Amino acid sequence: MTFLSITYGLFLLSTLGIFWTVEQRSLRLWILVIASLVFYSSQQIQYVPLLLVMTLLTFYVGQAIGTPMDWRVDDRQWQFAQQDWNRRRLWLLGIGISLNILLLLGFKYVPFLLESIGGVTGATAAPEQADWIRDHVIAPLGISFFSFECIAYLVDVYRGAPATHSLLKFFAYKLFFPKLISGPITRFHPFAAQLQTLQFPVSSQVIEGLWLIACGAVKKLLLADHLGTVVNLTFSNVERAGSGDLWLATLAYGLQLYLDFSGYVDVARGGAILLGFELPQNFDFPYFAISIADFWRRWHITLGDWLRNYLYFPLGGSRQGLARTCLNLLIVMVIAGIWHGAAWGFIVWGGLHGLGLVIHRLTAALSDRSESLQRWWKSIPGVIVAWLFTQLMVFTTWIFFRLPNLKDSSLVFQRFFGHVADIQFSQKVYVESLQIDRLQLTGLLGLLVIGMGLAYGLNRGLKLQLAWTIKILLVPICLFAAWLLAPNETPPYIYFDF
Repeated sequence: MTFLSITYGLFLLSTLGIFWTVEQRSLRLWILVIASLVFYSSQQIQYVPLLLVMTLLTFYVGQAIGTPMDWRVDDRQWQFAQQDWNRRRLWLLGIGISLNILLLLGFKYVPFLLESIGGVTGATAAPEQADWIRDHVIAPLGISFFSFECIAYLVDVYRGAPATHSLLKFFAYKLFFPKLISGPITRFHPFAAQLQTLQFPVSSQVIEGLWLIACGAVKKLLLADHLGTVVNLTFSNVERAGSGDLWLATLAYGLQLYLDFSGYVDVARGGAILLGFELPQNFDFPYFAISIADFWRRWHITLGDWLRNYLYFPLGGSRQGLARTCLNLLIVMVIAGIWHGAAWGFIVWGGLHGLGLVIHRLTAALSDRSESLQRWWKSIPGVIVAWLFTQLMVFTTWIFFRLPNLKDSSLVFQRFFGHVADIQFSQKVYVESLQIDRLQLTGLLGLLVIGMGLAYGLNRGLKLQLAWTIKILLVPICLFAAWLLAPNETPPYIYFDF
């Protein structure tokens, strides 16, 4: 059972009917927990016990961290008691974080580590073991998002937020099925606050929830999956593709990745609204960012917030000078790359984004000392140049996402200029598979970009929103069009792999 399937639609309707029929808050929480377990069991029932155990461990470690200090000590012993209390809390925090990191390492990174060790030492057994693990061990869906939420909760409690004493409430938060597999990454305390004021959504909220689900269906089924066909055909035949074909595939993959992931988040947020919850926004027109820092304020917003709050700030942020700030940015983005996947391509992607953030920080520091530079970056030509450079970097570095094997991704960069596609490639890809020529494909991608630009201009520039009457009319049209025009085989969401 996956999002946008008929089975999921029936499941969501059934859950909504039962959820809003009961009155007691505890019963509603039980319904959420049971529904979430059913949802996850439909995809990977073997990992349900693991999620339950990790949720229990996080809950009890959080309680232990949040246990207040015993103030019934002698004044002379107070300072020592406080030091012991702080050491105990830090030790417990370290255990909780380590458990979650070990969980990620065990399922996602052991084959990569073994291959890397084998490459350095020349041992042949390590790559063989890595292949065996990769063939026999499948990582739990959503494990990265799940672990990051656990770490965030423990750190929040350590910093002074109250630990919850309701195991049921914590289970409802951790297993909440709309966000369970691919986010958005959600903190416990804002979620728990919504539980206190949970009310049946008003008509405008119901329409907004349905509209988000319809938008997610169009993004995923009608756009992203068809773009995926172009991407797969080209990147699986890099040796035969021409430079123009590779540039088109790079653009198509960047659009596919955004539409696929933001479509998932739209469906997740829409379902959550129908259940009375507001999940955080995860995208804000990232392909119209004019700097790499601006891009990370708009792309995967909840991951960016997590990286800032739980990595960048603890490392010192920007409080210890420009050089240390640049180093912190590099460290954080390399870790972000590792989080996305166990391959050198993801590490290179993170390093390049870290380098982009460093260049932006140095450019900003230089501009602060020059009024002429400030005027240039604020001028229309300056904004256009900044946008072009930012998006060129963003789209080209996505290649390491699509082809995380450095041998494959480096071949794409080598063939970006001066290569002509062979006749078989054009015949197989454009004539037989896509049934359009390269010029027509370029036009379709251009229309998609223009459409995104119009949506950005209306939403951010003119602050215009569709009326609820128009949305309610478009919902069935969008859902029907997505169902009718979707590819015969719908691939899973891309971020399921991360």
